[in-house]
Amino acid sequence: MNVEAEKIINIGIVGGGLLARDVLEKTYSDYRKKDVRAKIIAIADNDLTSPGVAKARELGLKVTGDYRDFFLPVFDIHLIMVLTPEREVFKEILATKPDHIRVLAYHVFDMFWRATNVEEKRLRSQTEEFETIFNAIQDTIVVITPEREIVEVNEAFLNTMGYGRDEVIGRKCHEIFQNFAEPCKRGDFVCPLEEVIKNRQTNQQILTRVDHKGRIRYIEVSMFPIWGDKGKISKFIEISRDITDRKKQEEKIRQRLERMVEERTRELKETHEKLLHQDKMASLGKLAASVVHEINNPVAGMFNFILLMKRIIEEKDLDTRTAERFVQYLGLMETETRRVSRIASNLLAFSRQSKLELKPVDINRLIEKTLLLNGNLLKINRVRVEKSLDVELPEIVGSEDQLQQVLMNLVSNAAEAMDAGEGGILTIETRSLSADSIIMISLTDTGAGIPEENLSKLFEPFFTTKKKGKGVGLGLSVAYGIVEEHGGTIKVESKPGKGTTFRVLLPVPSGDGGLHGDR
Repeated sequence: MNVEAEKIINIGIVGGGLLARDVLEKTYSDYRKKDVRAKIIAIADNDLTSPGVAKARELGLKVTGDYRDFFLPVFDIHLIMVLTPEREVFKEILATKPDHIRVLAYHVFDMFWRATNVEEKRLRSQTEEFETIFNAIQDTIVVITPEREIVEVNEAFLNTMGYGRDEVIGRKCHEIFQNFAEPCKRGDFVCPLEEVIKNRQTNQQILTRVDHKGRIRYIEVSMFPIWGDKGKISKFIEISRDITDRKKQEEKIRQRLERMVEERTRELKETHEKLLHQDKMASLGKLAASVVHEINNPVAGMFNFILLMKRIIEEKDLDTRTAERFVQYLGLMETETRRVSRIASNLLAFSRQSKLELKPVDINRLIEKTLLLNGNLLKINRVRVEKSLDVELPEIVGSEDQLQQVLMNLVSNAAEAMDAGEGGILTIETRSLSADSIIMISLTDTGAGIPEENLSKLFEPFFTTKKKGKGVGLGLSVAYGIVEEHGGTIKVESKPGKGTTFRVLLPVPSGDGGLHGDR
């Protein structure tokens, strides 16, 4: 007999009544389990049909009708438990048993058994209460070991995920939660168990899981660690809630809102297009009326002169005085023709959509050239020019012809604003705004200024404050369009009686040769 066998206490039961059956049902176990060092191996009763004997046969134990057989070496009994209340049986066993066999009397066993049953009933009651509470909780609860094995779940979990209890207990959590054979290692998946282990604190997050039918479920998870000996985690308690219906409802609301936004956007777009069309038609009507008005006057004048000259020729009233009158008429017709040509040229420039021919432009040199071209106009209007040009002003990239047109317009406007006979001062300044990679051109006159109510309309086509015949109101509109095409802006400040300042801001080329603020 080996050392392990010597440590095992072999027990024989005398008496096969209900008590014996109860003992066998509740205590018979595999003696090889840890700390179990006793086993019931036989039962004796002269009634071989008693409940205890029947249970012993079911368990594969030895059965005999005479307890004296327990004294034989073949049974190897170490302890006899007397489970019959007959005192004569107990006395006879004591009188006849070998010395190495011990005996446990019925009344002693009965006392302990009753006490054990009371404690068992109390524990069973507590267990039932716990199970009732455990299974009544609507949130799902799962108990997981550090080896990722599920050891307990409540009814809510089984109902939510569609599993039976025997399909879950003993399985790995990743097999049940994600249908993965290996632990969750996806790049986009954060395992709550790993987070608890890493941070040593509760982890909360929303995950997707796969139920028994392979459907995706949205789960709100809280994972709690249960600490054991030496600061190690003995178990994980997961409390979670299925929020799939809430997620679906949120998704429906989101989709409905998106449809509403799309529908509203479509309606706004249609409304915007209608308003834009109406605005274009109104602008076209205004443009047509302005063009007709501006061109009609010189054309009507020329027509009258032609009729007058034709009548004089028909009357053959040609003399020196008439010839002089013809020369005067032709001069007036030339002036009016040039006016019509100027209107047409401005209209063409205003509507031009041609692509800019870009090249480096020295703004300071362009200003000097513009002042030279306008020298006569400035002299006639007695305008003195004061310049403050930044010698380190960087070159910009743009169309020199179009930018000169802008400067010509601003200089001529300033000169005409100071034609009251007393003259004035035109201050021209250039400066580099290095922080914003922008250059500034500033033109300030000492003219009559512009009323505040007119400032907002200054760049509108055909708006002019000049006297009749002096302009058609397209110059600043053309200048505004040119500056905008160059990615810049043009601003105006003015006060009646104190003059006007125009500031042109243009971008300096970026490192790749493009324009800052290019549109």
